[in-house]
Amino acid sequence: MSLVVQKYGGSSVKDVERIQAVARRVAARRDAGNDMVVVVSAMGDTTDELIDLAHRITRQPEPREMDLLLSTGELISSALVTMALHELGQKAVALSGPQAGIMTDTTFSKAKISAIDPARLERELKGGKIVIVAGFQGLTEEEDVATLGRGGSDTTAVGLAARLRADACEIYTDVDGVYTADPRIVPEARKLDTISFEEMLEMAQMGAKVMHPRAVELGQIYNMPITVRSSYSDREGTIIGVENVNKVTGIAHDADVAKITLVGLPDRPGVAHQLFAPLADAAINVDTIVQNVSHHGVTDISFTVAKTDLQSSQKFIESVARDLGASSVIANPDMAKVSIVGTGIQNHPGYAARMFGAMSEAGINIDMISTSEIRITVLIERAKVADAVRALHRAFELDQA
Repeated sequence: MSLVVQKYGGSSVKDVERIQAVARRVAARRDAGNDMVVVVSAMGDTTDELIDLAHRITRQPEPREMDLLLSTGELISSALVTMALHELGQKAVALSGPQAGIMTDTTFSKAKISAIDPARLERELKGGKIVIVAGFQGLTEEEDVATLGRGGSDTTAVGLAARLRADACEIYTDVDGVYTADPRIVPEARKLDTISFEEMLEMAQMGAKVMHPRAVELGQIYNMPITVRSSYSDREGTIIGVENVNKVTGIAHDADVAKITLVGLPDRPGVAHQLFAPLADAAINVDTIVQNVSHHGVTDISFTVAKTDLQSSQKFIESVARDLGASSVIANPDMAKVSIVGTGIQNHPGYAARMFGAMSEAGINIDMISTSEIRITVLIERAKVADAVRALHRAFELDQA
């Protein structure tokens, strides 16, 4: 029998009717002769509601207790989907992340999977059961529940698929694949049949919400192709893990960006380490970094973080800035990133000029620029992000196959 690992997002299990639809889809694959491991997210807006509930109790909930609270959303989904399968006459069992053998580090709210013990999963599968796993969670060495961060159920599914050497890994969501841009912004955006791991990783890191970056990274490391499909149709989705020859594959954007600038920072060895080490220790991801040319022994450094990390970042940065003698710290929470992504960028000149020309024609000012071999990213005002995405989609003719 083939082993299929599936993941269903929050919108796919948001109410009783959709849970029953998921159960029917899973049962059909089981009846077709497949062993099934199914990872589920929390129902609908459950995670947001739990976060709001916690903050009504306390302004600063302890990270350990917050993770324990948030993990309950996926437990509810796994139990309900299992009950729906029982109603269809299927043998099924619900497992928490820890029960499924998922171990993590101790970075609460942003934990990474450190190991997976497949013994319980293999035992349940051998017993002929469909295994429903609560996504987004695992257990630390201290036996505390830790969550994997937003989109962590994707990571759970790909991690399990890789560890179990599954024949297929399928991510079911509310869209029917990966598009050349967000269809809500660009109605003519085109669904991609395939996309490489490298391109999908860049798009996910730059804001494309359809897949979590860590999940794509795991797929790439273990060479586990991932299919993204809609929970609401039988349309073919997008296969992640197929090499392409596209010059520009898609446009990604992220409107959850803040910029921090340190003005008048002494330009001497070790300053950058003193600045960014506390952020790394706090598991705050720093993205684009720009340092100006030094004048009279001082310089300015600007960098970006997720808007949700701005407050905690400022706490560390303002303390370090005082110690280093910087003249001021300026924070701008109203920024966005827009990127063009494609494996062909590295071998064909002129893409930066074409990108910047399209932005200029749209009247959009570029604040910062960063690049990789297959990506060019610009930092702009958040209010201009939709105009930028549409302008770039037109400039690179991505509506054409």
